[in-house]
Amino acid sequence: MIRSIVHLDLDCFFVACEVLRDSSLQHKPVLIGGESGRGVVASCSYEARAFGIRSAMPMKYALRLCPDALVIRGDMDLYSNYSRLVTTIIREQAPGFEKASVDEFYLDLTGMDRIAGCYRWTDELAQLIQRESGLPLSFGLSVNKTVAKMATNECKPSGKLEVPPPEVQPFLNPLSVAKIPQIGKKTFVTLSRAGIRKIQTLSEMPVEFLERLLGKPGRDLWEKANGIDLRPVVPYSEQKSMSAERTFQQDTIDLAHVKSLLTKLTEDLAFELRKAGKLTSIVTVKLRYTNFDTHTRQQKIAYSANDQRLIQVVHELFERVYERRMLIRLVGVKFSGLVAGHPQIDLFDQHSELIALDQAMDRIKKKFGKAAVQRASSLSITKNRK
Repeated sequence: MIRSIVHLDLDCFFVACEVLRDSSLQHKPVLIGGESGRGVVASCSYEARAFGIRSAMPMKYALRLCPDALVIRGDMDLYSNYSRLVTTIIREQAPGFEKASVDEFYLDLTGMDRIAGCYRWTDELAQLIQRESGLPLSFGLSVNKTVAKMATNECKPSGKLEVPPPEVQPFLNPLSVAKIPQIGKKTFVTLSRAGIRKIQTLSEMPVEFLERLLGKPGRDLWEKANGIDLRPVVPYSEQKSMSAERTFQQDTIDLAHVKSLLTKLTEDLAFELRKAGKLTSIVTVKLRYTNFDTHTRQQKIAYSANDQRLIQVVHELFERVYERRMLIRLVGVKFSGLVAGHPQIDLFDQHSELIALDQAMDRIKKKFGKAAVQRASSLSITKNRK
């Protein structure tokens, strides 16, 4: 059966949320990110993009390109609330959907054409979302995730585009290979040097050549260039989670030691979040007393994968859950309500140097292990384990 997959994307999501709060920002070059000249652009309006400004660009450089741009620090609580609102609307209407990030969704409407046209149904859903949330959005409809997402990207902003099966290859062929989702700068340069700049050229290359050139990703890119993508739409669930807990060798009331362990557990989990390209929206702390009584506290937060933010929340939750002043046997941390997303979106306060430091630390951990670099406050935990 030929599939019908929708990719739905909230246009310029962060900026759109800010415009809903302050209508005077509409149609102006807006930069979301660190307010200082050393900050980083987390998102920007289409008016700002016209000056060549892009996400992850140093704020100082962005302001050189557009000195009149309005800089807003960003409010992940606001963005998270709007993301949850749109998620609720889609959940109430769609037969099944995947929340790919805070501002984009995939829907599997396969078979719906027998009841109602997929395009018409999606257009009605888009209008409902716009009415209920006030947010602009675009959508693409096609045979799989890759083509649907590329269709969305081609019709932004506030657009809608269907690419039926006979038109998939004609749609893809003239596009740059850079427009294939998840192609990075390094891969684009490698393909360009090999004379492969258009998707049609990529689709006609021998798979064996691409595997020699790019390794295993070569076949995946060839399939996408030929409109092949068998990935399913993974049903969204707020229950997706990752957790870690530790039982003390001896029950303890040493709160400094307990907090150091919580810091280490949180730091490790946050690294796993970033490595998986995920953000969490629910943090839970678990505590078990010496008499085996177990208690938990949880808190909804703005989507985040930032060590400092998550450690702060974990420590606050521990202060709330530790009420009995008894010996502690076990502590644990859990992140749930996970969605795909980029860690930099919750770093509105950080300077570009700090973001670069976070990224450098992650690279070291990926190469040498999580214990290779860590906060001084958690070093005693590592030493005690050796």
